[in-house]
Amino acid sequence: MNGSADLAFMQAALRLAREGGSLGEVPVGAVVVKDGEILGRGYNAPVSRQDPTAHAEIVALRDTAHQLGNYRLPGCVLYVTLEPCAMCAGAIIHARISRLVFGARDPKTGACGSVVNLFAEPRLNFHVTVEEGLLAGECGALLSHFFAARRGRTETA
Repeated sequence: MNGSADLAFMQAALRLAREGGSLGEVPVGAVVVKDGEILGRGYNAPVSRQDPTAHAEIVALRDTAHQLGNYRLPGCVLYVTLEPCAMCAGAIIHARISRLVFGARDPKTGACGSVVNLFAEPRLNFHVTVEEGLLAGECGALLSHFFAARRGRTETA
């Protein structure tokens, strides 16, 4: 990992996650970075956009592709607060993201090892470097508090 730069970019993703959460979306945020600059931003928006593909990663990838004028994003790093699902993992691979950094694991739909590991599939023609656990506690707590509030109770512990 790249130390303070990685932390700053994950904190930017966390701010986006909070923004999405304040709108009633599951609080997941993502940023795409190239050469130290954030090119794409996204937070979960499937409810507000009425779009099942509007996950934070997909929104950030689309934003970056638009900025660069290309659907391939070599040399880019994706920071996301939650382990990507299979749909997002596929998009990350197809976009040719060089490195993925995620915060909390997703034991229900995670595709970086929690449920499946698409990034470890040797038959795929492109491989992404994956790093996990950056600000995992903060990323996981944001999700836990969101779901606890939706269930009408506060988290204990």
